[in-house]
Parts: sequence; C-alpha cells; structure tokens
Amino acid sequence: MAKYLIIIAGPTGVGKTDLSIGIAKHFNSEILSCDSRQFYRELGIGVAKPTTEQMKEVKHHFVDNVSVTERYSIWQYEDDAIKLLDDYYKTHDYAVMCGGSGLYIDAVCNGIDLMPDPDPVIRQEVIDMYNEKGIEALRFELQRIDPEYYAQVDLKNPQRIMRGIEMTRQTGKPFSQFRTSTRRKRDFETIKILVNTDRKVLYDRINRRVDIMLERGLVDEARSLMQYRDMIALKTIGYTELFDHFDGNTSLDEAIELIKRNSRRYARRQITWFHRNNEYVECEPDAETILTEISERIK
Repeated sequence: MAKYLIIIAGPTGVGKTDLSIGIAKHFNSEILSCDSRQFYRELGIGVAKPTTEQMKEVKHHFVDNVSVTERYSIWQYEDDAIKLLDDYYKTHDYAVMCGGSGLYIDAVCNGIDLMPDPDPVIRQEVIDMYNEKGIEALRFELQRIDPEYYAQVDLKNPQRIMRGIEMTRQTGKPFSQFRTSTRRKRDFETIKILVNTDRKVLYDRINRRVDIMLERGLVDEARSLMQYRDMIALKTIGYTELFDHFDGNTSLDEAIELIKRNSRRYARRQITWFHRNNEYVECEPDAETILTEISERIK
C-alpha cells in the first residue's frame, strides 16, 4: 500500500496547527513540524508552538528538538525527517507535515540539492545589510563564509553576492557546493495543501494572533531571551521588534504595530512562495473541505 505525506502549508496565522491536528486524528497519524523556529526549545509564545494539550492530542516531531545555541541546518532537518519517516512508515500509512517554511518542505519532498528559492526572512536580512552597509560589507561576508564562490562571482554585482550569502546562511552549506540535481526519489506520495483565505480576513487573524501572544506574555518571554538576541533563531518577527524596544529605540505600542506589520508582510511572502509551486491545492481553512480534497487524491 502507498504511503502518504500530507502537507498542510500556508501563511502565518491562517490556522494550520488546529487543522493539522484534526487531519492527523482522522488518519490516525503523527505530525512533523516544518516551522523552522518551532525547533528551538527556548522559543514559545513568539513562534506560536502547539500547546502542551495539543501535543498530547497528537504526537509532534521537530518541536523543541534543539537549543537556540545549536546549529541546526536544513541539511540536518532533511536527514532527520527522512530517517524518521522511513521508520514511521513501517507501521503507518499516513503522516502529516505542518508549517510555513517552504524550503524545509521542499527539502523533505525533493532533496535539498535542488536549487531552492531564498527564505524570505533571510533575504530581507541580507537586503538590509546591503542597504545599511553597502556592497563592501557583502563582499566581506561572502569571502568569510564561501571563499570559493567569492573567487568566482562578479564582485560588482550585489544581487549575485547576496544570493550566495542567502543560500549559505539558510542551508548551512556553501553556495559554491550546490550542483544541478534531479529530484530525489522518495518512498512516499505527497499531498500538498495550501491553506489560504481572503487577505483582509488573514490580516485580521494575524493582528489578533499578535494580541493573544501579548496577553500570554510575549514581552516577558522576549526579555528573557535577550542574551540570545544575536543567534539566528532570534532573528525572528516578534522578538527583534521587542529587542529594539528594550534598547529604547521604540515605544511598546510602536513595537507591537511593527510586529503586526512585519507579520502581515511575511505572510504575503509565504503566499508568493507557495504559489510558485503548482503541486499545491489551495483551500480555505476548513477541515471538512481539506479532508475531502485529501481523500479524493488518495483515491
């Protein structure tokens, strides 16, 4: 019998967690998180992890599995996820993958040797570096992390330099080591669902989600993480804005509005990412509709 990986992807705030739990229960399956910030034990409220109660309902993998002080690359994630699935499918026919990190989904489905698109957050970080510090800073960073590509690239072309920095940062592998590759064969079928909704509805959900995070103690959580602020894991919407507030650069109200604005912008970038892949079936965040679509594809 075929084995299936059911992917519930979509923008931040659309309701993927609750939907994936319902779908996992329906198929008596477990959930693999593909949210690259939920891996980290120290992060909680700001990355909207499943609650303790939700994780009791359905077993989750790749939540709280590493510390922010550890390097956990997409290569490790691909390897860990495939090993887990190889063992898991000995006793199960269905697994659910849930999250909004498109690159991590692609790594599990196709293999990371395929040339991936840049992660939107990392891309913006590199653009900000260029805007604030200029092309010399880009050249210095590229020479430090990937001297082989530095020796080959047109050093007058900031776009090509930024591409090398982006890929090295998000994958943990020098850009120069990428090679043209075919898709890796997997021993499971994928069913890809893109959960999306009306833009205004989504933005309202995102704004309310930030309010709920604040009610649950996001400010105190961010303050407790100040010592880790330079770690890659903390270059995350919801924390960076509050760190700036703690530094005295913004008021708390300004920081909250920035969190909401940046979350909405990130959601737009996520949607753009997933729309590039025509394997996704786009659905409203309605469990019955999604289950019907999945069942039809299994048939």
